[in-house]
Amino acid sequence: MTETREADVIVVGAGPAGATTAYYLAQAGLNVLLLEKATFPRDKICGDGLTPRAVKQLIAMGVDIDAPGWIRNKGLRIYGGGVRLELPWPDLASFPDFGLVRARLDLDQILADRAAKVGAHLLQGVNVTAPIVDERTDRIVGVVDKQGNEYRAPLVVAADGNSTRLSLAMGLRKREDRPMGVAVRRYFTNPRHDDDYLESWLELWDGERLLPGYGWVFGVGNGTSNVGLGLLNTSKSFQNTDYREMLKRWCAGLPEEWQFTEEHATGPIRGAALPMGFNRQPHYTRGMLLVGDAGGMINPFNGEGIDYAMESGHLAADIIVQALARPTPAQRERALYEYPRILKETHGGYFTIGRIFVKAIGDPRVMKFATRHGMPHPTLMRFTLKLLANLTDPQGGDAMDRIINAMSKVAPAA
Repeated sequence: MTETREADVIVVGAGPAGATTAYYLAQAGLNVLLLEKATFPRDKICGDGLTPRAVKQLIAMGVDIDAPGWIRNKGLRIYGGGVRLELPWPDLASFPDFGLVRARLDLDQILADRAAKVGAHLLQGVNVTAPIVDERTDRIVGVVDKQGNEYRAPLVVAADGNSTRLSLAMGLRKREDRPMGVAVRRYFTNPRHDDDYLESWLELWDGERLLPGYGWVFGVGNGTSNVGLGLLNTSKSFQNTDYREMLKRWCAGLPEEWQFTEEHATGPIRGAALPMGFNRQPHYTRGMLLVGDAGGMINPFNGEGIDYAMESGHLAADIIVQALARPTPAQRERALYEYPRILKETHGGYFTIGRIFVKAIGDPRVMKFATRHGMPHPTLMRFTLKLLANLTDPQGGDAMDRIINAMSKVAPAA
């Protein structure tokens, strides 16, 4: 027997974007349904590294980051051009000076539980298959699941990831002029699992050949490290690369004592697409808001998405709370259209610079030139770290902050 449930807001997908949205909506007293296709704990393909930008969001949600299972890191260790460089996270007023690592198997459940604790109704094993659209207004008024159950609300948040079936059903297509990435990763038991730096490899060598991507090694602190690589669709090799084989070849070239070998792997190599630079728009239309990967909110510079997922969820929730308090439909709509405007104002220029960056480094020769000439200059690399991780103070920052902020401001919004 099918049933119908009603709420103030429906959030589809309980990853970092959806859980954060639901948390702030419930905290404001709204009746929220948080619908998750899988059953926790469930895995997601990710590097598991959290920069200070994401840590700030975790702290804001009251997550106990001092509890067992969280491993802190001081910064980024970069390999490139034959140089190894350790860059501490910048000391800023706006963000903490440390990062974290936590496997998505744990992280997503922690965030969903936080949302449930403040009153969101978390329903697991609910596979949403289609929107319910009011024929008279052409607005989304709910969703239906695989069993035919209906969930109705005046506003729906699509937090259903890169594939975002809900957005597609509402007619929102990916923008082909935006970069796309692919990431593959594997966990290995190894002695480096508690490293206090995130590690990034700007050049991937397969013997004598430079491979078109970047690699990472992030200690998860539980006896394993997350080892992976990313490739951008701006590379000529994007369509013709066996990413899993590429990861195996790269791992084979790393020091033997690191134990990134088949016998120390804890599972298979898994991969996922990375939708970057606002590749699906508009972020609000006809009663539906897009958050996180559903709206292509991955940073083109470094492939990071959790911080932007959580930031967009927080912003979407704040705007929904204000909109639902308005007395007329016209006033509510005016408030809701602030969501895409603020997103573009906040990240649009920065993501545009990121698009230019990834287009350039799609040619491995450009990356080789940049690393050879940039790595020997620590001041330049500190600037690069701030730029790539989007870590600046908006007011009162240093010269580097002012340059990056000015660049983001003058660049056309993505």
